Amino acid sequence: MYDQSRAQQPPDRQPGSAGRRVPGPEPLLGADERARVTQQLHHALNTFAHSPLEALEEAETAFDEAAAQLMSALTERRRALHEGWHGQDPETQGEELRHALRQYREITQRLLRM
Repeated sequence: MYDQSRAQQPPDRQPGSAGRRVPGPEPLLGADERARVTQQLHHALNTFAHSPLEALEEAETAFDEAAAQLMSALTERRRALHEGWHGQDPETQGEELRHALRQYREITQRLLRM
């Protein structure tokens, strides 16, 4: 049987969580960037019936913007991670190096799940 309230919950929200979100990694793109691309994509979907080619061009533009923003965010994240550990003495900075390794693991696993 279809459960409408469950279907409307975001994927990271478990039933019975009373609105609490499970803490997770911070998004790679900011809320404004995600909202703008999402709005552009929705507009393309909603106008497809009246102007399919224009809708496809708009959807392609939304995809290109999302990909470019994601690449920029990943490049910045890599730069910040690299600066955090590069040149550290492994004997005296073990905990910081472990933290950097966990961050590399987390972001790489997120990429592989895409």
